[in-house]
Amino acid sequence: MKKFQEYLKSELAAIETAGLYKNERIIVTPQQAIIRIADGQEVINLCANNYLGLSNHPRLIQAAQTAINERGYGMSSVRFICGTQDLHKELEAAISRYFRTDDAILYAACFDANGGVFEPLFDERDAIISDALNHASIIDGVRLCKAQRFRYANADMDELENCLKTARSQRFRIIVTDGVFSMDGNVAPVDKICSLAEQYDALVMVDESHSAGVVGRTGRGVSEHFNTYGRIDIYTGTLGKAFGGAIGGFTAGRQEIIAMLRQRSRPYLFSNSIPPAVAKAGIEAFKMLDESDALHHRQQENVRYFVDRMLAAGFDIKPTQSAICAVMLYDAKLSQTFADRMLDEGIYVVGFYYPVVPQGQARIRVQLSAAHEQPHLDKAIEAFVKVGKELEIIRNT
Repeated sequence: MKKFQEYLKSELAAIETAGLYKNERIIVTPQQAIIRIADGQEVINLCANNYLGLSNHPRLIQAAQTAINERGYGMSSVRFICGTQDLHKELEAAISRYFRTDDAILYAACFDANGGVFEPLFDERDAIISDALNHASIIDGVRLCKAQRFRYANADMDELENCLKTARSQRFRIIVTDGVFSMDGNVAPVDKICSLAEQYDALVMVDESHSAGVVGRTGRGVSEHFNTYGRIDIYTGTLGKAFGGAIGGFTAGRQEIIAMLRQRSRPYLFSNSIPPAVAKAGIEAFKMLDESDALHHRQQENVRYFVDRMLAAGFDIKPTQSAICAVMLYDAKLSQTFADRMLDEGIYVVGFYYPVVPQGQARIRVQLSAAHEQPHLDKAIEAFVKVGKELEIIRNT
């Protein structure tokens, strides 16, 4: 053990020296637009996945409290033994309606949904074709499957077509992509992906974790955005972002696919059911989105306002079609210094750097929420400009 400890100490020291060490700040309030951290400072939060501002919404809190009173705290079981409540089935039905699919299945997290989707459905006779910027959970899920693996450059349809041609001899082919790529904020060209899939007889799977609640006319994800309902075979996603910000993931899709996952998907079969409070709050979140798209509209207005003013200030921002705004700094240590200075100004942001993003692509990732009000955004932009000039990232004009 001593040798192993020394090895770990050496590795951790190297991570810290390289400016890649990740420190965690402690929040002592609910997740919302303004939060308080452990030292007592109140800050504007610009780095939560709380896209629709539902993480501390009174309706979801009330729904969760009601579920605890009526259904208890936890399930203490997996679904097929004695872990299925009526709330789980009701939430699965709500998710299925939202994405216009036959059925849906719940997981503890979307990491589990992506980790458990491929192995039950595909084997060495098949091919999985994955976008190079797909989430780590998709990558790990693919690794657990014996299917042949192909990768195409981010949103590169020529490379995707070449992969499809190469994989023609395989029994089944599935194209897998994030709906919105979490570090850049760009939307996958799902309409073009579906067209290629139909041309080459392939299935399509989309991870909607960062796109559901955000993309599309009313925020219902990539199929609403591109009108690809009926052309996508599998959706995965999370309850941990736009839909309330708690835990829980899901897979939605064709009835036979979901049925097979219930029988063979290991994270589903061997993990506890999500708590009743989470299920009930999730049901309430989908009810709210059925009633109105006002939260989505407000969130989109906030994105446009923030991005326009940051570009006008001279910042290098990746083109975004979502709630994610990548403020490019390129240097890992600089991204951490920038984030620390922003905290001094009352703005909570985090620097992203390798291995979360490629080497030399460090950034501050801003995530805009329906919970933000214009004074929050104005104060944040003012702080960005002040720190950007101090660190000589933008011109002092």
